[in-house]
Amino acid sequence: MRAVAYRMLGSLSEADDAVQESWLHVSRSDTSGIENLGGWLKTVVARVCLDMLRSRKSRREEPQDTYVPDPIVSRADGVDPEHEVLLAEAVGLALLVVLETLPPAERLAFVLHDTFGVPFDEIASIVGRSPAATRQLASRARRRVQGSVTPPDADRSRQREVVDAFFAAARGGDFDALVAALDPDVVLRSDGGVVRPGASVVVRGASAVAKRTLTSAQPSAFAQPALVNGAGGVVVIADGQPLAVMGFMVMDGKIVAIDVLADPERLRRLDLAALNDYRAN
Repeated sequence: MRAVAYRMLGSLSEADDAVQESWLHVSRSDTSGIENLGGWLKTVVARVCLDMLRSRKSRREEPQDTYVPDPIVSRADGVDPEHEVLLAEAVGLALLVVLETLPPAERLAFVLHDTFGVPFDEIASIVGRSPAATRQLASRARRRVQGSVTPPDADRSRQREVVDAFFAAARGGDFDALVAALDPDVVLRSDGGVVRPGASVVVRGASAVAKRTLTSAQPSAFAQPALVNGAGGVVVIADGQPLAVMGFMVMDGKIVAIDVLADPERLRRLDLAALNDYRAN
């Protein structure tokens, strides 16, 4: 249920709220006649998430293209067991960013059918459409995802090599080496929230991203290697506190996307217990 909610909402705290509300509904329901309890639970939490998505517009002030969903951070040597279910079926930050741009009904149809295999007739009852119309919702979402998200390199060690080369170039102030680590069409998306609006930017192109990296670098900070949604990433630490979480998408040995969560309020809510050695640094 939490895995469904995370894909639907892109927020770990909201996903937990959705699961809690769903369990309250379950506790008041008679489940004795339900043959597929797992499937029913998915539809229950999906209904709750759909309502939350439809009411979300009024609370979000930042431009949509600068919003970075909550990352799931694990140690660099492997995904934590409690995160494995959430990250099943490769739910990278790049996918979540695209899902944020979809209308709520399209997002629900895609997540439930393409990721969790829920039949269209069951999804149709949630979104209030016919099964044929629901199939079209999922099809439109699928085209959007396939046109925007390219599968990254599967080799985590290769991902780490590329990310490490990027940070080595940044520490050394080597502009040419930074550009060499980046795909020509790389996209950097940074979300500073309402506390750090200056950190909310979208930068495109290798030269522009390299310049942004060098001008925004903080000499006192260090990059703690981590897995961010199962892919190569870092937690940037300054004065013993997390300054940012950076997720990288590496394809064919080049960085094609960098997603940065630099919102202090949301960083404080992240579970970084797996990186329990960062405060000592």
